[in-house]
Amino acid sequence: MRKKIALIGGGQIGQILAMLAAQQEMGDIVILDIPDYLDPIKGKALDLMEMAPHGNYDANITGTSDYKDIAGADVVIVTAGKPRQAGMTREDLLATNIDIITKVAEGVKANAPKAFCIVLTNPLDAMVYMFYKVSGFPKNQVAGMAGTLDTARFRAFLAMELGVSVTDIAGTVLGGHGPTMVPLPRLTTVGGVPLTDIADQALIDRVVERTREAGTEIVKLFGKGSAFFSPAWSAIVMAESYLKDKKRVLPCAALCEGEYGINGLFIGVPALFTAKGVEKIYEITLTDEEKAQLAATVVAVQKTVDECNV
Repeated sequence: MRKKIALIGGGQIGQILAMLAAQQEMGDIVILDIPDYLDPIKGKALDLMEMAPHGNYDANITGTSDYKDIAGADVVIVTAGKPRQAGMTREDLLATNIDIITKVAEGVKANAPKAFCIVLTNPLDAMVYMFYKVSGFPKNQVAGMAGTLDTARFRAFLAMELGVSVTDIAGTVLGGHGPTMVPLPRLTTVGGVPLTDIADQALIDRVVERTREAGTEIVKLFGKGSAFFSPAWSAIVMAESYLKDKKRVLPCAALCEGEYGINGLFIGVPALFTAKGVEKIYEITLTDEEKAQLAATVVAVQKTVDECNV
């Protein structure tokens, strides 16, 4: 029997998620959105079904506005929420998206209580926390996509600056999904060579700053809306590791309960993704400067979470 993927939100990210999940033959796909968007969602699902002969994938793809249709989902990926517009911060979305994520969590809890859930809605660190609290799911069953995306951006910018293959760059980004995130150039390598051996400090600082502002850079370029290709692929990487028990170590917003001295917050940390979900968080030995940066991002995330009044 095929696995079942439920995508909550059928906008830009949701439709790309559906296409990627189909191409990867991850399972049957249900795209859910509010009743006002039901016909367009059904149209997107049908369009993807009609693409299957050339895409060489077998998957049943449907659109719905009824949470009952996600029953039995193995993975739920949540993109529902208002996207950022130019001039807005992720926190500007808080009030609107709290209401949306609450309804989503209730719908998933009632109809897909065993699903591994990946949250993309902004402000991400607070929204994944809200989803976790409202759903009551165990911590290994819920994760936020941010760290996977932030690390991909960090690697992409380094490859662009250095003129090397992105596949040879290994690194990670810790912390919240915003301007206080903590890229770790000290531990980054290019084909096994330490980044600090082949790049000067000015280049490294430039890439770190661009990584922190990557989402805002895209929002400014779009003028309306935010990134969709890279967030979708980042979520697919996480879902695939869970579904196929690939045991990938991926940075993500996971619930810390003492790791890095953090308690009760979803923060970007390297985590082991298996068929059990977020099975383990790995702790990196940080320098005093890196610890200070991580402490700053914790303060920022805690402030946003506190405003949720959970």
